[in-house]
Amino acid sequence: MRPDGGDPEPDDYGLPRIDVVVPDDARELEREMLAYRREERRRRRRARAHRLTRPLTRFGVAIPIIAGALLVALLSGALMTAFGPKPTPRPTSAQLAPRPSASPGDVGGLLPDHNVDQVTGERTATPLRDLRPGVIGIVPPAYECESVVAELAGRTQENVLNFWLVADPRPAGDKKGTSLKELRACAGTAHYGTPLILEDREGVLAEAYASAPGSPGAAASGITAVFVQPDGVVNEVVQAPRAGPELTEKIQALRSG
Repeated sequence: MRPDGGDPEPDDYGLPRIDVVVPDDARELEREMLAYRREERRRRRRARAHRLTRPLTRFGVAIPIIAGALLVALLSGALMTAFGPKPTPRPTSAQLAPRPSASPGDVGGLLPDHNVDQVTGERTATPLRDLRPGVIGIVPPAYECESVVAELAGRTQENVLNFWLVADPRPAGDKKGTSLKELRACAGTAHYGTPLILEDREGVLAEAYASAPGSPGAAASGITAVFVQPDGVVNEVVQAPRAGPELTEKIQALRSG
């Protein structure tokens, strides 16, 4: 172009004249080349980012929301698996002992021939003699849940046995039997193994194995643990058990009983 800013004079072909300056040394173009390369790199980065985000932006915000929900679900499942209650095992029961050494309801004999309700979402009538092998914890009136409940739940879980909790419905003075709600709350203190809840309205188990509430021999502050072998024989009854090696050995002995 003309430096005086006037209209350029056309050449022989009618085209305007253009002043083009060609540098003598190519190094004078180095800054322009660097700027060009930077711009090309930015353009390629934008193109890559667009290719990566295009599947997400194609459907608006729906995909990010779905991905976030899946991530939350996966994290919740992992936390529940790590810290939630462990599932109750399903031990294989042997046949009932044909000739136990004692009468039903006594140590050395079978459990009484009676039905109780197993309480999950609903009540299911269950023969007492089907409660094997495992430990039945009979809870006295006004029982304050102890750590031994969690201990029994954990040890039975380790040995592929069951652990049931049932309230003694017999009153002790002005103290009423433990309610199902209180039993469930007590069962919830066990994080390894889950106690199963039973309802024995007639108190058959308590009459057979637990001392009468308020009697001199009653363990007013503790549960009564009934140890039932795979063949249905009650091999031991322990009043107010305490956590420790001795209790662990009693539970392990049920597997070979």
